[in-house]
Amino acid sequence: MIVCVCRRISDREIARHARAGMSFDEIQFELGVAMQCGRCESCARDVVNQCCATQPVAAIHNQAQTVQLANSIVESKAWPSSQHLSAV
Repeated sequence: MIVCVCRRISDREIARHARAGMSFDEIQFELGVAMQCGRCESCARDVVNQCCATQPVAAIHNQAQTVQLANSIVESKAWPSSQHLSAV
């Protein structure tokens, strides 16, 4: 179902980010949900609250065909982050 009409963001997309360990504020920054008219904020927050963010996130490396489990998407080496980029 579409939660944010202004940005055309679905509950599935919000849930995917929440299950990856992102907070509502991080999801709002990433997707832009509840940033225009704001009418979807309570529904978007409900979707985030219903998701279990404690499950590990699987990150698949295309070249090596290996699967890595991380507690959050930020910890995954498959996703570049500011920490990884600053260390390079």
